[in-house]
Order: sequence, then structure tokens, then C-alpha cells
Amino acid sequence: MFEITLYHYLILALIIFSIGFIGLISSKNMIKVLLCIEIIMSSININFIAFTGFKNYMFLNGMVFSLFIIAISSIQTAIAIVLVYLIYKNKENITSEEIEELKG
Repeated sequence: MFEITLYHYLILALIIFSIGFIGLISSKNMIKVLLCIEIIMSSININFIAFTGFKNYMFLNGMVFSLFIIAISSIQTAIAIVLVYLIYKNKENITSEEIEELKG
């Protein structure tokens, strides 16, 4: 009937990456920016796992890299949410224009 190939996964990852990138560029709210970065990281994980599943059956390098990406992105999100909370506590606003005022 219909077989899912590597190209289907790559197109799915491209669509998800595009949604995250457009949201990253167009958003001024820092929480939305963090969510868009997570969406981009998810599309990268889809690529790693798809290439591992279709090209290297014996080596699990892509899956190990995707686990590292998940761990790093969760740590990044936790630190960024704390920073956004501290900025909101000081400025009562979390738009990206307000953060530029905190420089030097």
C-alpha cells in the first residue's frame, strides 16, 4: 500500500523546523521564543532518529545524540525560565525589547 520512507521523515522535520523558525523570528515574547527553540530541537531529533533507523541499523549514534539533545534542551529551558522569571520580577514585562535595556 503506502510505505513510509526516509524522505517522509525529512519532510516532516523540515515542516516542524520551519514552524519553529518562523515563530522564533516573529515572536517578541520570551516564553514563545523558548517554545520555538524546543520545536526546532525536536525537528533535529526527528532527523537523527530517522537517519539511524533507515541507514545504520547496528549503530545507535543518532539515538544517543538525540538523548543528549533532549537533556541539554531541558537544562537550557529550566535555566531560561528562571531568567525570564527574574526579568519579569524586575520589569513586569517579558518582551525582547525590555531585555535589551538590561545591557551594561
